[in-house]
Amino acid sequence: MAKAIRFHTTGGAEVLSWEEVPIAPPAAHEAQVRHTAVGLNFIDVYHRSGVYPVAALPSGIGLEAAGVVEALGADVTGLTVGDRVAYASPPLGAYSEVRCIAADRLVKLPDDIDDQTAAAMMLKGMTAQYLLRQTYRVEAGDTVLMHAAAGGVGLVLCQWAKHLGATVIGTVGSDEKAALARDHGCDHTIVYTREDFGERVRELTDGTGVQVVYDGIGKDTFFGSLDCLTRRGMMVSFGNASGQAPPITPAELGKRGSLFLTRPSIMDYTVTREETERAATDLFQVVQAGAVSINIKQTYPLANAADAHRDLETRQTVGSTVLLP
Repeated sequence: MAKAIRFHTTGGAEVLSWEEVPIAPPAAHEAQVRHTAVGLNFIDVYHRSGVYPVAALPSGIGLEAAGVVEALGADVTGLTVGDRVAYASPPLGAYSEVRCIAADRLVKLPDDIDDQTAAAMMLKGMTAQYLLRQTYRVEAGDTVLMHAAAGGVGLVLCQWAKHLGATVIGTVGSDEKAALARDHGCDHTIVYTREDFGERVRELTDGTGVQVVYDGIGKDTFFGSLDCLTRRGMMVSFGNASGQAPPITPAELGKRGSLFLTRPSIMDYTVTREETERAATDLFQVVQAGAVSINIKQTYPLANAADAHRDLETRQTVGSTVLLP
């Protein structure tokens, strides 16, 4: 038996419970991993609240963790017991002391990346990788807008985009978060609680607009984000922290300058082992080079995951959060 966070019904943070769960030996092609650190991500809130339906209830929760391989099922290659590994992948269940997971979802950790850093960066960092290098390939000279620039994904996006030679504009909720974003690659910060971000972006770009907007906020920022784009710019709507983005007709994209709109998911960029390893390798390289630092600003005992969810939803957290088993 091991302990894990589970929920039996969808709802607020109070539905999360710390329970004993049975742990079966790893099946063929699986590895048993003892977690040392677990990542907290906004997608966990979507699963818990029912915005993203889960396969069945009761359910585990969490997609990201780091740990040590304790046992291997049949036909597993490339891993040995004792390997330090991390992952950012379904099925849900990362909020646990121990679990079995498909071995091809695991990546070995370099010696110079510690477990907490790995747990904080896998999902956010591989999200940044596909957003910046695949969904829209940011190049030197581009100007980009990042919403929630001081959040876990935002800080990685800002640093990586700056490393690629882009001019980075970021929206934040406070002066404290503005300073944090500027310290991590953001050239210009907009405190959305007192400034109209659309007007400010136009001022900063001399009316031209940005090549791409990375919007994980959703409902509150969607149309304003579209208005920040230059002709033929790309709107990347990759989250909905404020609620689902509103409906839009193709004609709206046309009249705003032949815009592109996409709603990507990391699950479609890491389908194969090769895709997962490529994304992780790119991430490890920028972290090891010092181009991207992972900012763990708060930790919680895994048993207190509900408190972490409350703080995340009310925007009391900055940077990355790690849950400790």
